[in-house]
This record gives sequence, C-alpha cells and structure tokens, in this order.
Amino acid sequence: MGHLTLWRFIREQYQTIKPVETVDLTGQTVIVTGANNGLGFEAAKHFARMNPERLILACRNQEKGNEAVSKLSQETGYTRAQVWILDLASFASVREFADRFEREGGGRLDILVENAGISSQTTYQQTGDGYSSILQTNVLGPSLHALLLLPYMVQTAEKHGTKPRVVFVSSDTHYWASFDGKSKKFVDQPNMIEGLSSREYFDKVPMDYHYFDSKLLNVFFARALQARIGAKTPSIIVNAVNPGYCYSGFRRSFTGVRAIFDWLMEKLLAMTTEEGGRQLVWAAVGGSGSTGEEEKLKGGYVSFGEVVEPSDYSVSEEGLKMEEKYWNQQLEILKGRDSRVKHIVDRYLQD
Repeated sequence: MGHLTLWRFIREQYQTIKPVETVDLTGQTVIVTGANNGLGFEAAKHFARMNPERLILACRNQEKGNEAVSKLSQETGYTRAQVWILDLASFASVREFADRFEREGGGRLDILVENAGISSQTTYQQTGDGYSSILQTNVLGPSLHALLLLPYMVQTAEKHGTKPRVVFVSSDTHYWASFDGKSKKFVDQPNMIEGLSSREYFDKVPMDYHYFDSKLLNVFFARALQARIGAKTPSIIVNAVNPGYCYSGFRRSFTGVRAIFDWLMEKLLAMTTEEGGRQLVWAAVGGSGSTGEEEKLKGGYVSFGEVVEPSDYSVSEEGLKMEEKYWNQQLEILKGRDSRVKHIVDRYLQD
C-alpha cells in the first residue's frame, strides 16, 4: 500500500543508506539541473567520479555555477564540468538551454536529472510567464526542459545502443498530496494548471501542500511520459525519485516558528546532503544491465535504491484520471510556449 506513516518516515530516515551506485560513464553526457549546491551538487560529484565525457551543471547563476565547478574539480579531480545557465521559472531560459545544446552540436545525452526546484513559499509569487513560481519551477519548467531534450536521448539510444534516463526529483511528501480535498475545486476547473497556479489556490490551500502537490505532479508526469514513449522509443527510461529528508538550503526561506521547527527536524532526522545525492544517482544508473530492474524503473517511483509503490491516490481511478487531464493540459501549454513540442510529441510519443 502506498502510505507514508510517521513510523515509516522515521524508519526510512534512520536506515543504513546504501553506498553510492557506480558505473562507467566514459564517453557519456550527463546534465543535472540545480547543480550548484545541495542535492544536485552532491549528485554531480558522484557522476564526476564515473568519468563522463561531459557533465553539465545547469544553474541560474553563472558565478555560483563557476564556484561549484571549481569545488567539484578540487574534490573529485574531474576537469570537464561545464556551467550552463538555466532558470526553470522562465520558459525563455529553458528554450535557450535547448537551443544551446543544438548549437553546440547536440550529440549524446545519456542522463538528465531534473533536480532544480523550490520549496513552499510564504508569499504568492508569479513568474514572468504568468504562473506561480512553485508550479513553473517544480513542474512546468522541468517538463518543457525534458521534452526539448528528448530527441537527443532517443538519438543516443539508437546510435550507441544504450538506455538513456530522465530522472525527475519528486519527494515522499507526494504521499500527502491528493486533489480530492481543498485542492479539488481548483483541479475541477476547465484548466487545472491555471487553477493550481492561482492566487486563490495559494491563499486557500495550506502552504506545504503547494509543494506536496507539485511533487505529485512530478510522479504523474514521469509516469505519463514513460507510458507514451512506449514502443516508439523503448530504450528510454523515465522515473521519479525521492531523495529523502536531507540537510539542505531548500528551506532557507522559512522564518520564525517554522524555521525553528525545521531546524529541529533536521537535527533529529535529516540525512546528509551527500546521502540524498546518492538517491538521485541510483535513479539515474541503478539496475543498469539488468533487464528486469530496468523494466521496473520505467515510469517507476524510486525511493532509497528501489522501486516502490507511489501513493494510493496516484494509482487510484481518480488519480489516474487526474494524471491524464494534467498531461493533456500541460502539453497544450508547452506547445504554445515552444513550437518544437508538437513535433517532438508527434514523432517520439504515442497516444
């Protein structure tokens, strides 16, 4: 059963964390978003030690990205890491990233880790594209980014006989999300994404659930994308991963009592950021070479180095209907933001 009880949460946090999974990435290209700090940086360091031909750290800030590359080089000895600018809260920035990949020759893309994201916010913030910051950064931006880069992953699979992976960083908090409570009126609107992005949703749904809902949408998108890749591109593996509760600057915007509560939670329960980074790496390379494990990973929800059942709501009749609605409505939005999306969907995906 897909439940996250308090006991299960505590048990998972105190378990012995598996060593980092390692494979030989010689000749391969890896992209990690949000890689200048936190989980993304720790995952990037692990990848660096596997010797990829290219390791791209996708960051919002050039200076911070450069600092991350320098630190990564010092700690791993790897010298081919690159900083590429990417702000997932801007569709224009996502498009420019894909344009740059094409301008620089495209080529191999073996691992794409959509890690960048933000936590629940105390004030309503809207992007220049007209969506709430948390929805665009955590959901819409990563989805567009992955779709625009999908053709290169397909070409990589065909040319090199490999099985490229797309990893969306979700969370075990998705177990606490559903669209049959206070969120229901917003997803029942003709356009559920506009509903979930609205000021009214921000004001009427408890703050933490904005984040929980976005992580559920990550699970939906990974599963829906995998289902539609299907027979057309059978070698591509898409999954969603839970990094666990880790030390992170992710909650740095919290103040007052909430900040004190989260500080205490981290002291009592949090894994190290490096241990959280291992979870992203396992979703990206774990089970490689094992047909059975790779099949389980397709569309799977990964937690602590294994594929587990996602939330009961996500696999319920209502949840599956919501996933279908979300997929269709998000595609229409993304097609309107970049004309390449329609071509990619028509060529590489199936209904």
